[in-house]
Amino acid sequence: MLHQPLLVIGRQFDRVERRWEGPQLRRLLGSSLAVIFVLAIAVIEVNRLGLLPASLGNRLPTNHLNAIELAFTLLLVIEIISLVFALAYSVATSVGKQFEVFSLILLRETFEKFSHFSEPLSWDEIQPVVLPIIATAVGALLIFFVLGFFYRAQKHLPITHDAHEQETFIATKKLIGLILLAGFGLIVLQNLRVYLQQPDHPQTSAFETFYTLLIFSDILLVLIALRYSSTYHVAFRNSGFAVATVLIRIALIAPPLIRAPLGIGTVLFAWGVTSAYNRFTPAQLHPPETVPGQ
Repeated sequence: MLHQPLLVIGRQFDRVERRWEGPQLRRLLGSSLAVIFVLAIAVIEVNRLGLLPASLGNRLPTNHLNAIELAFTLLLVIEIISLVFALAYSVATSVGKQFEVFSLILLRETFEKFSHFSEPLSWDEIQPVVLPIIATAVGALLIFFVLGFFYRAQKHLPITHDAHEQETFIATKKLIGLILLAGFGLIVLQNLRVYLQQPDHPQTSAFETFYTLLIFSDILLVLIALRYSSTYHVAFRNSGFAVATVLIRIALIAPPLIRAPLGIGTVLFAWGVTSAYNRFTPAQLHPPETVPGQ
C-alpha cells in the first residue's frame, strides 16, 4: 500500500540530491564560502576601526580569527546536508559521514579557541589551552585515518534479496532523510533566531542538537530494518552503528581532553562492528552480487 507513495517521495529526494551534489552548485558553494570568509575579515576590520554604528558594532566580533570559525561553521552545514543524502544509500556510509562531520567539528573547535585570543597573539594567553588544542587536532587526524579502514571494510550487502523490498527500504530511508533535512533546517533557524534576539544568551549548538536527532533516526532505521531482515547479525550491526551515534553525541559535550579520545574510540568501535559483521555473517546472507542500499 505504501510502496508507490514511498517511490514518489524517493524520486523527489533524488531530484534534490542531484541538484545538491551537482558540480555547478558545488562550485557555487565553494566560491560563496571564500567570498563570505573575505567579507567577514573586512567587516571585522571595519568594526575594529570603529567605523560601524555602536548598535551594530557591539553585536559583531572584533577578532579576525572569528572569520575562520564562521567559514568552518558554514562548511559543517554543507557537510551535514551531504550526510543526510548519504543515509539513503548506505547506513554504513551515513555513519562514516557522521565521523567526517565530527572530525571537522574538532578542527572547528581549534579555530574557535583561537578566536577568543586577543590580537596580537600572546604566549601567556595561549599556553593554558595548548594541550586541549593539540588533543583536539590530533584526535581529528586519527579519526580521519581510521575512517579510511572503516570505509574500506564496507561491503554494502543488501539486507533482503527481494528487489521489491529492497526498493521500498531505500525509499523509506529517503523519506527519513527528507525529514532529517527539514529538522536540521528548523534547528538552524531556531538557533539563528535566538542569537539575533539574545546574542549573549547561551544556546545549544545546532550540530549537537542535530546529532541528538540522528540518534532517533538511527534507532528508527534499526526497527524498520527488522521488517526486511530479523537476523541477529543485521540487527546487531545496525544497533551498533546507532550506539556509535550516541557516543559521538556524548563526545560533543565532553571536555576537550576526553572528547578526542572518545571520538577515536567510537570510530574504532564502528570499524570493529563492521569487521565482525563481515567476518561472521552467515554465508546465506551474502548474495553473489552486492547492491548498495544497506
